Amino acid sequence: MTQTLSQIYEARVAEGTLRGDDAQRAVLPLLERVRRDLETLPETPPKAGFFGMFGKKAAPPQIKGLYLWGGVGRGKSMLMDLFCEAVTAPKRRVHFHAFMQEVQNDIEKARKAKVEDAIQPVAKRIASELKLLCFDEMQITDIADAMIVGRLFELLFEAGVVVVTTSNRVPEDLYKDGLNRQLFLPFIAILRDKLEVHEIISVNDYRQNRLSGQQVYFTPADREAKTQMDSLWAELTGGHDEKLSLAHKGREITLPHYHNGVARASFWDLCAANLGAGDYLVIAENVRVLFLDGIPSLDSSKFNEAKRFVTMIDALYEAKVRLIASAAAEPEHLYNEGTGSFEFERTASRLREMQAADWGQDHGD
Repeated sequence: MTQTLSQIYEARVAEGTLRGDDAQRAVLPLLERVRRDLETLPETPPKAGFFGMFGKKAAPPQIKGLYLWGGVGRGKSMLMDLFCEAVTAPKRRVHFHAFMQEVQNDIEKARKAKVEDAIQPVAKRIASELKLLCFDEMQITDIADAMIVGRLFELLFEAGVVVVTTSNRVPEDLYKDGLNRQLFLPFIAILRDKLEVHEIISVNDYRQNRLSGQQVYFTPADREAKTQMDSLWAELTGGHDEKLSLAHKGREITLPHYHNGVARASFWDLCAANLGAGDYLVIAENVRVLFLDGIPSLDSSKFNEAKRFVTMIDALYEAKVRLIASAAAEPEHLYNEGTGSFEFERTASRLREMQAADWGQDHGD
């Protein structure tokens, strides 16, 4: 007999892999309802009319999805993982930003092929491949995404695709203060109509709790530091690992390792590449914990890398992103000579502050 999501959850609590939380338990029946509705769908939609007259397919059953929102570290993505693992219907779980980047690329190809409604074949392909889309961290910060999502999701919902998504924001706060936001408002109405909106309210921030009291800055950046960072990475990601690509002004920012708001990259991945303040802000918007491997000793020969590092730390600091790093030296000794070394004192101070056990706990998005 198939276990319910509540039974799976309680079994994991009993074995110690999860810590029971009443706010999380309240979400499980909502996810179970979506799962049950999906599992009872017919394999192929029936044809309309008397004996399938004219061979037209009837409109697919409409299943209401779920929009799960709340503060960071409340277990939204963990619940999504548990749900996705249990669903047997054709599905895909993907970071929302990465999905929209794929969609934009496909739309561009359709436009080059002179397709009149370039969004339609993209939606048709997605709907032909799956019945369930699970999005991690829905947020709209890009005007290109904002102009696409309304039409895209309208077509997906018409085709019977079910959406379950997590977000740090209530639907009405998506693309808040964005350019031409009035054109985006119908999408919010679609979400409210097609998805059940539920806020997960919990006093616990499990991501912060796991890091509380842990060492988060390792020096020197040797094999032992890597071993300790690998251990923390495994604890926060549960062994999951995927690449995350973020688009900003025509550039692609790649985070080689990512899962559930936790990303990992080397100093050279992020500070040797031609990235600017806007790029680092995009990273800070999409990541809640960043593992940064191998910060080197910096001097005038690495001025550009040092400047980017300062800019990145400023973006992470302002967004209250948790930083876990390995470095060649303590913050105060990373950049002691060359142009900008005096200004680096502020960066060193911020690196110290970001090591505090309660760093980021007042982050309320």
